[in-house]
Amino acid sequence: MNADNPAESQRRVGVLAIQGDYSADAEALAEAGAEPVLVRKADELAGLDALIIPGGESTTFLKFLERDGFLDDLRTFAAEKPVFGTCAGCILLADEVLHPPQPSLGLLRATVERNAYGRQIDSSIQTQQTSLPGGPLEMVYIRAPRILRVGDGVEILAERDGFPVLVRQGNLMAATFHPELSADRRVHRLFLDLVRHQLRKLEPQASLS
Repeated sequence: MNADNPAESQRRVGVLAIQGDYSADAEALAEAGAEPVLVRKADELAGLDALIIPGGESTTFLKFLERDGFLDDLRTFAAEKPVFGTCAGCILLADEVLHPPQPSLGLLRATVERNAYGRQIDSSIQTQQTSLPGGPLEMVYIRAPRILRVGDGVEILAERDGFPVLVRQGNLMAATFHPELSADRRVHRLFLDLVRHQLRKLEPQASLS
């Protein structure tokens, strides 16, 4: 690890700590090799390399984020740096939300249906093939949304019953399941690979002198 090269040093990745099991994402990030930072206010986005919007209740997230311009600051951050939304975070990233419709960040070219797989009692743990190396991936679904449509530039990395459950678009990632609740850290490591790639793109050209 090269401390003089920000792309090779430990990444500071925020976890939106307003609601949901954000501590599990912080633990997953630490195990995957990042420095987790809990974020509760817009000014705490400063200095971060990336952000995770965890699972929870998307309408509750919106109530907090719509205060003091936090939602706009988050949209600006996500336009420049990597953001990974899981479950409720996936809903907040989408450009169209159904069942019922609600505001969102409008960054991910996808239509997402809330609570599509049923209520809390319908939660499940499944194992599915993905495009990630390492074999089938355990996926924990809790009141999970469904991605009904993806637009241009959205790469589907995993599916459930023919619907995308893990996608990537530029510097954005989204999952309808909870990778932080599994012992498998491949999804968080994939996000950190995306962060590392983004930092290298932003790195100034080395001096020729």
